[in-house]
Amino acid sequence: MATWRAIGLATVAMLAAAPAIAAPISPEGLWLSPHKSVIVQTGPCGDKLCGRIVWANGEAESDARDAGVEHLVGTMLLQDYRPDGDGHWKGTVFVPDMGHSFASQIDTVSPEALRVKGCVLGGLLCKSQLWTRVAAVPHE
Repeated sequence: MATWRAIGLATVAMLAAAPAIAAPISPEGLWLSPHKSVIVQTGPCGDKLCGRIVWANGEAESDARDAGVEHLVGTMLLQDYRPDGDGHWKGTVFVPDMGHSFASQIDTVSPEALRVKGCVLGGLLCKSQLWTRVAAVPHE
């Protein structure tokens, strides 16, 4: 009996000491661009992940208008992202100040950071940005 109790206690101790299996970091939420010019709210759209601009500063609004985008707030920036492994999604990013969409990948860097990458020429030329999570949209 004492042997079974010792085995049971040892098993409980090992399970308590084992590292917890980390849940995947969610890309859903509010994300501030690195230049602090836009905030995008990401979330499900059907079975995919999308992101819509919910706040933009004056300079971003002006740059978008120059490219033919009249209303930047409400614009779908991240489109049709599908999971592509742990913490990775592939889809399309719309760049408002260029007026074009590009193949894209989102990688969760941490619970507070996303790397958003857009590529042209089949991935030959890419640019990435580190976006940070914010708690709320600024009230101006």
